[in-house]
Amino acid sequence: MRRVFLVGYMGAGKTTLGREVAAKLGLAFIDLDHYIENRYHKTINVLFDEHGEAGFRALESKILKEVGLFEDVLISTGGGTPCFFDNLDYMNEHGVAVYLKTSPDVLFSRLRVAKANRPILKDKTDEELISFIAENLLKREPFYLRSRLIFDADQLDSRSQLNTAVEKLAGLLLND
Repeated sequence: MRRVFLVGYMGAGKTTLGREVAAKLGLAFIDLDHYIENRYHKTINVLFDEHGEAGFRALESKILKEVGLFEDVLISTGGGTPCFFDNLDYMNEHGVAVYLKTSPDVLFSRLRVAKANRPILKDKTDEELISFIAENLLKREPFYLRSRLIFDADQLDSRSQLNTAVEKLAGLLLND
């Protein structure tokens, strides 16, 4: 029985790398945000608006602990998931939490081209986006760094880099 939880900032590659590593290791893949959206038939943004941040984070923690009971699964968490309640402790106790560590410059380049798909970012100028990433990463990284494994996810921008990262992370997880 294996449980892997990928944590990190938005744009770190949790879904992209997670889906590939899960397939390589023969694990089911769950994107926690998509799971929540399917369960409640609402987008994360709508749930956030309806419940406020505190209400959404409570709901997210409840669902994390539900999917955290599944066996042979790799779960891509939301960027804020590890920063609330006992979520990161839960992940480390019930599986392997892996922080996909990504530099602010790489996050900026990835998120800059994906702004339209992320309502919280869509209206930000480049300068505002850089500042937003830096401020939020500063707040969240102390939580992320408590993960059992830390994996450099800066090099995921080509198919070749992604394949190399999949092999490397899968190998780390097999030896953990």
